[in-house]
Amino acid sequence: MSVESVSAQGYARKSLSVLQEVVESARDDVAAAADLVVECVRADGVVQAFGTGHSQELVLELSGRAGGLVPTNRLSITDLVQYGGADPSVLDDPLLERRAGVAARLYELAAPRPEDLFVVVSNSGVNNVIVEMALHAEERGHRILALTSLAHTRAVPAAHPSGRKLADIADVVLDNAAPPGDSLLELPGGGSVCALSTLTGVMLVQMTVAEAAGRLLAAGERPPVYVSANVPGGFEGNLELEKKYAGRIRRTAS
Repeated sequence: MSVESVSAQGYARKSLSVLQEVVESARDDVAAAADLVVECVRADGVVQAFGTGHSQELVLELSGRAGGLVPTNRLSITDLVQYGGADPSVLDDPLLERRAGVAARLYELAAPRPEDLFVVVSNSGVNNVIVEMALHAEERGHRILALTSLAHTRAVPAAHPSGRKLADIADVVLDNAAPPGDSLLELPGGGSVCALSTLTGVMLVQMTVAEAAGRLLAAGERPPVYVSANVPGGFEGNLELEKKYAGRIRRTAS
């Protein structure tokens, strides 16, 4: 790759090209993912979304946002402190997402119901807490939707003692098409710069929400969707919608 390609326009051209490829190649997988979401909503379930690191951006894209589905709940490692009473110093551990038992505790704190759908986000798909969460959900009969990079997960060994990766466990996998390591633009002499997975991940999340909403509408059902709290009546209307899922979805200042 030339130095000239490492530029704003170089990134825009290459990332938009990959985005278009994702839109076309993911049609069937998005349809299958939407089926899982519709099944969950119709059963009065909650979409439980989990990720660590930068994958949390996509968890936020799915849960509790304007234009998104109401029955969505964000799971986070910080729940150990905020809801589980752990000392805040536990979050100082840079390897916390690799510790055994963390996902089981997060699952326990969320107290999901059998009809809840788990959406687990991880670019690599191999970190211990990610695989542990997916396995925990699988063992308890939940359907699982994964958002990951198949190129990355196939390029690295499994880290969990089970030998399994996120993509091995999920009922449906959405491939974000990010290269191993995520960075898109190669640097002269080695290395690369500028991540891709957030752009493609947001597209896949919103395509899935749109497809699920469309299927509900086609069946004569109104999808439970948030209105922006920054328009007149939006906040109050959202509170009414949330009442159906009281105690099951967390909406905090963070």
